Amino acid sequence: PAQKKVVGFNGSGGSPRGLSLETARSKAGSDGYLPRYGAATVNVPGAVDAWWSAHQRYGKLPWKEVLLPVAELCEQGVPVPQVVAYYLERNMAGFDRAAATIEENDNRKKVWLTGGRTPKTGEIFANPDLGRTYRLIAEGGRDAFYDGVIADHIERYFKRIGGWMTRADLAAHRTEWVEPLMTTYRGVEVYSLGPNTQGLSTNQILNICEQFDLKAMGFQSAASIHVQAEAKRLAFEDRARYFADERFAKAPTAWLNSKEYAAERAKLINPNRVMDRVFPGDAPTQGDTTYFSVADSDGMMVSWIQSNYRGMGGGLVADGPDGGTLGFMFQNRGELFALSDGHPNVYAPGKRPFHTIIPGFACKDGEPWLAYGVMGGGMQPQGQAQIIINMVDYGLDPQEAGDSPRWQHYGSSEPTGQPAEGVGKLHLESGVPEATKQQLTAMGWDLGPPDGGFGGYQNVMKQINEQGRWTYGAATEMRKDGNALAY
Repeated sequence: PAQKKVVGFNGSGGSPRGLSLETARSKAGSDGYLPRYGAATVNVPGAVDAWWSAHQRYGKLPWKEVLLPVAELCEQGVPVPQVVAYYLERNMAGFDRAAATIEENDNRKKVWLTGGRTPKTGEIFANPDLGRTYRLIAEGGRDAFYDGVIADHIERYFKRIGGWMTRADLAAHRTEWVEPLMTTYRGVEVYSLGPNTQGLSTNQILNICEQFDLKAMGFQSAASIHVQAEAKRLAFEDRARYFADERFAKAPTAWLNSKEYAAERAKLINPNRVMDRVFPGDAPTQGDTTYFSVADSDGMMVSWIQSNYRGMGGGLVADGPDGGTLGFMFQNRGELFALSDGHPNVYAPGKRPFHTIIPGFACKDGEPWLAYGVMGGGMQPQGQAQIIINMVDYGLDPQEAGDSPRWQHYGSSEPTGQPAEGVGKLHLESGVPEATKQQLTAMGWDLGPPDGGFGGYQNVMKQINEQGRWTYGAATEMRKDGNALAY
């Protein structure tokens, strides 16, 4: 608020410097891509340094006071909510099926299979190993994790199981403060983080949709959903072609984010028929996720997202002191590297993979407006665009915008090198009108049923009042264990 500025930071970690491209390729599955689980998919965990960096710059409470209550919850245990119980059981079963491809399986069972099964809804689940890890970080700050006793445990663990992560990899990691990318959508300033995230895809979808009168087309109409989904297909081809760690491969972000490029792409959309094939633009030659938004009485608004990627992560939990564990699972974000020569997102030691996680932020009339996000892999830019469209074009409030039926398109090309699957499949939630579904089918869309993959949304809105002080509004997600709290 003091700077009247939107700032961003990228906390994602790089791949182990001891893991070569040749070795990574040797770990590929029969499909030619990196596996879902195991040490080859593990990058340096970035969350601890991200929290530390944000706290160092903006925190008000002492660092210990922030972490110690969480450590106590780990030790005492908390009731398990429905969605968490469901995904714990589902993910642990998935790890069991893939156990042969995971270098070590006992530690995850120590943490989450107490009594031989995952905790059920409403049961108390404790993780004292994680509590001990939090206490070490509370006492020693980020260095305890990246250049101290926790780093030593991590290095010994990966050496034991034949992995590559070292203390040197951890010690070299730093959160990067970045300038967000900004576009406007009918006068609203929409901010996103650039590559290696997919935040630019939200901007591109909105830039293309701005070329059409969605309001006149009608809320939940076939015409409106058709344009939005086609805009997604166009944006995701660029996502697959260009998005990567910009320290290794510079993407033409200014061009991709421009209104001129969006106008060119919008001309490709046939209002009556789905496009048979979609290609990325030809660039000019020069060039299980957690989301929350928080705001305070000073006007500080934070949009934050972090993720272990596929489900709970890569299946690996490091050894800890006294025969225990460190209590957390390493992410498997490295699965999103490509392995083909010349691809911007091709694996390299010390490189950050393409990331799906993107926090969202929007300003209106020069004032902060929304700190918002939608969890869910490739659903995130699709969901973020739908929230903005619902609020700007259709006049919905933050809760209505999130409760409205959503669409999600699958089958676009991927930054791993996987090609598009024809026109893909357009999944619609049950609240989409039947007449809309019939019209979309007639346009050539292959419709899929509701599949539970429509994201998880949270939002804090700053409302400027004509009379009196500004106020906040909050919205939460009915599809997840979301919660809106005010103080």
